[in-house]
Amino acid sequence: MKKSLGVKTLVYPTPVWCVGTYNSEGKPNVMTAAWGGICCSKPASVTISLRKSRYSYQNIIESGCYTISVPSAKYVAEADYYGIVSGSENNKLEKTGLTPVKGEFVDAPYIEEFPLVLECKVNHSFEIGVHIQFIAEILDVKADESVLDESGRPDILKAQPIIYDPGESQYYSIGQKLEKAFVVGKKFKD
Repeated sequence: MKKSLGVKTLVYPTPVWCVGTYNSEGKPNVMTAAWGGICCSKPASVTISLRKSRYSYQNIIESGCYTISVPSAKYVAEADYYGIVSGSENNKLEKTGLTPVKGEFVDAPYIEEFPLVLECKVNHSFEIGVHIQFIAEILDVKADESVLDESGRPDILKAQPIIYDPGESQYYSIGQKLEKAFVVGKKFKD
């Protein structure tokens, strides 16, 4: 029997993404967001949800774009810091010593040290309660060669992305490979 937990933002896994923007003076900023995910295949699109009170919100409204830098487990402290202080009062990248790189396809910075990056152009935004959901087309994906598999695709075990547990406010790394998607379930097909 299942026990009702009430209305909560509990679902697993929840990503740890570092969203890069520039302010109107061109200062790079990064914030950590956990409310996000892939939302469309064609066009390839991703969504993030931010509160209007966040410094990055206004940057996205003004520029119409953002990047998503996916930190590896060794950068968990930096990713956490990016989510607990405001870029309006702190130079987060300078404080952590990580390198902002201007996007090639969008006017937003990404973090050089993080193994996977998405450059995104906002196509839609929706107000949903206390959050604004930004839906953006992915214009490019960049990956460090060190995290690519033999076929040139990012390998999740090499990238070691961080996932967030919203119930316990804990970070985790990715575990073991289980089965091949779209294959293992075929045993139930007639």
